[in-house]
Amino acid sequence: MAHTSGQTVAEIIVETLSEAGGKRCYGIVGDTINHFTDAIRRSDMDWVHVRHEEVGGFAAGGEAFITGELACCAGSCGPGSTHFINGLMESHRNGAPVVFIASQIETAQMGVGFPQDVDQKALFSQYSVFCEYLTNPENARRMVAIAAQKALAEGGVAVLIVPGDLFPEKPSTSLPWRAHRFAPVIRPGEAELEAVATALSQKGKVTIYAGVGCQHAQAEVMALAERLKAPVAWTSRAKDFIEPNNEYEVGMTGVFGLNGGYEAVADCDTLLLLGCSFAWSQFYPDKATVIQVDLDPGKIGLRHPVDIGVVGSVKDTCEALLARIEPREDTEWLQSCRKKYLAARDDDAVTSDDEHLIHPQEVTLALNRHATEDAVFTADCGSPMVWCLRHIRTNGKRRTLPSLVHGTMANAYPQAIGIQKAYPERQVIAMCGDGGLSMLMGDLLTLKQEKVPVKIVVFNNSTLGFVELEQKVDGLLDSYTDLENPDFSLVAQSLGLWGRRVEAKHELDEAVQALLAQDGPGILEVKVNRMELVMPPHIEAGQVASTALYSAKALLNGRMDDVVDLVRNNFTGR
Repeated sequence: MAHTSGQTVAEIIVETLSEAGGKRCYGIVGDTINHFTDAIRRSDMDWVHVRHEEVGGFAAGGEAFITGELACCAGSCGPGSTHFINGLMESHRNGAPVVFIASQIETAQMGVGFPQDVDQKALFSQYSVFCEYLTNPENARRMVAIAAQKALAEGGVAVLIVPGDLFPEKPSTSLPWRAHRFAPVIRPGEAELEAVATALSQKGKVTIYAGVGCQHAQAEVMALAERLKAPVAWTSRAKDFIEPNNEYEVGMTGVFGLNGGYEAVADCDTLLLLGCSFAWSQFYPDKATVIQVDLDPGKIGLRHPVDIGVVGSVKDTCEALLARIEPREDTEWLQSCRKKYLAARDDDAVTSDDEHLIHPQEVTLALNRHATEDAVFTADCGSPMVWCLRHIRTNGKRRTLPSLVHGTMANAYPQAIGIQKAYPERQVIAMCGDGGLSMLMGDLLTLKQEKVPVKIVVFNNSTLGFVELEQKVDGLLDSYTDLENPDFSLVAQSLGLWGRRVEAKHELDEAVQALLAQDGPGILEVKVNRMELVMPPHIEAGQVASTALYSAKALLNGRMDDVVDLVRNNFTGR
């Protein structure tokens, strides 16, 4: 039933977002959102003042991804909103439920080339679950409720574009629109379940490949693995839900993976994809029956041809399959993959006898040893996310968040800001590359001003390391990757943060413990091996040839020292 509203549009938006679970809004105040931020000031919602809007998009997405709850951000017209684009694209592709209030110039000036007029719908609609203009104050509560509901239900960013002159308006009536939450049971039909069960019951080597769709289904996936005696490989996005307490774990495949996971996927006779959309088709098996289970019909057969594809949640589908599959007894295939995986994981955890050669794996393993049981780790795209995925062990309480789908630089500590805001009592550790940290370094000031006790570890190799590796593998001389860095520990101290730099191996453990013991934010900079190779589980002949070609080119260009370091730091003295 309609009732008269005494609230402004700004107050209605804040109230509706709060009722949907939003606790914080990230952004920079000014201009067309001043009435909106004033409504936040008078509400229970917190405003988090960042220095760059891209950081606000990352932070909101980090909070929403780890908590599973709604997070919000808001931008003023023109550049105040367009600065959010990369952070929100990252958040959307992670499936993080975020509502973005993108304000626009006043309605009377739209469409006539007025300063800061931007067609935001054209910009944001490609990476959002909802992107619409608010055109009438009477519709404010309804549009916000729809945006929040779609963000939560579909997993992604919802954008509401609001002309600045609408915020102080008061609608004459207001219906009690609100966001709803859902928990449906979704499973394939009986005939489809029988077809999947029959295929899984055939003789041969069965492997489960678990993706992010297994988030709420670890017990059901493990029960199915036990029934099939199947090794369980996982995509990088499934780490937090599949790795802990898993007797069937064989790790990842692909460039981030190790032997064991690679073999389990590549050499099986039947591959069961559970909520998995692994993008690199060359790592799928050449000859195997491929079965795919996913909530999204559009994901079935998207990455690789499948023999059987069914739509359903992993939890509900696994439960239904358990009643249809007889237990297996033979564990030879499982044990073979497990043995290779554990050996490869130990082998990758390298060390060296050189006091001044610190491998990035050693830094990561020190973090793994000393971090709390419920620590949250973020990692910059590039080599830090590889070491995080391989060597930070999750246990059912720890969480990890690298940039895996969007693959952007500079994500780690901005995402950590949002996560730390949501969980002020937990350790939140950002594993940053020197290139990633320096790209958005200005928001280190946010750590101080907002009193956000994020712990930053900088893997300083003075290069864009993953790019340099890509160039080497292509047989190219590495070019334009050098980074002339400041002493990040001194930068930290100049901003009022704790800061320390480590160049000698014997200092590493104590320095990590000192960082994690700080009450406030801090930066630990570690000088790591520049020539570290990210070794995939299976090396193609072309990759060997290309790296050899790089070495030949380096020699011809007078860079003999680079070739010597590449060999010594990766194949000897470890």
